[in-house]
Amino acid sequence: MEVVQQKHRKRLRNSTPAWIVTFADLATLLLTFFILLLSFAEMDVDKYRAMANSMAVALGSNNVVGTDVGGSPLTLIEAETVSLPEPTETQTRDPEFIDERDDSVADTKIPAGVIDLASRLVSELEQEVASDALSVNYDQQQVVIRFSEEATFRSGEANIKPEMIPIIERVVTVLAECQGNVFVSGFTDDRPISSSRFRSNWDLSAARAVSVVHELVLNRQVPADRVVAAGRAETNPLAPNNSPENRALNRRVEIAIRDPECAEAVGAAAEPVKILP
Repeated sequence: MEVVQQKHRKRLRNSTPAWIVTFADLATLLLTFFILLLSFAEMDVDKYRAMANSMAVALGSNNVVGTDVGGSPLTLIEAETVSLPEPTETQTRDPEFIDERDDSVADTKIPAGVIDLASRLVSELEQEVASDALSVNYDQQQVVIRFSEEATFRSGEANIKPEMIPIIERVVTVLAECQGNVFVSGFTDDRPISSSRFRSNWDLSAARAVSVVHELVLNRQVPADRVVAAGRAETNPLAPNNSPENRALNRRVEIAIRDPECAEAVGAAAEPVKILP
């Protein structure tokens, strides 16, 4: 009887506790649950790759090779275990860069007529350009002569200052040798005008443009059918109307010559003038 009891006690000591079976079942169910969650999850590829790179740096790896999420997992490759092939003769050459940009974004070419007219105006009006009484600008389609209000008109008036008349006559001399439609536009700042003569900035800007057009066509060197006058008021400002300096910059008259083509100069050709767009 005593021998049987000893064998029974020995068997109890070697048997697995009953609670371990329940624990194993619970762990298996949890694992299955998390696998299901992972299968339904949508991974952010960029975040996944960033995480992989961070892991590579933390583990001391210099290379990370990975496939898209959903394929094989990212694999970290230690730099010292990678055997790279010897560079061929072609690989040792300097890299060649191929410009795959569309032709539409290539360097902009300014037509010769625009450059020619701008050069002639800068050469003729060099002193006025230096004194900021006017400026000469250009783009792909036109040359723009910009007169400041301070140099050209008195405040609230549309009559050109007498000292500006000879300057405009010199502009006419240059334009008479070139083809292209001429658009004269008057501009003001955003402050409402207080005048018994002009109802608004539109009236004032239009009157100033007409005054300049009158001087351009007065001696018939520039045909009247080439010229158009327009009042633009406070539209298209050059700078925000938030300071006296900016408002003075916006008050102006512009002469734009579209698609100009100039005749060859008589006599020896003058040296080209370097101008900036």
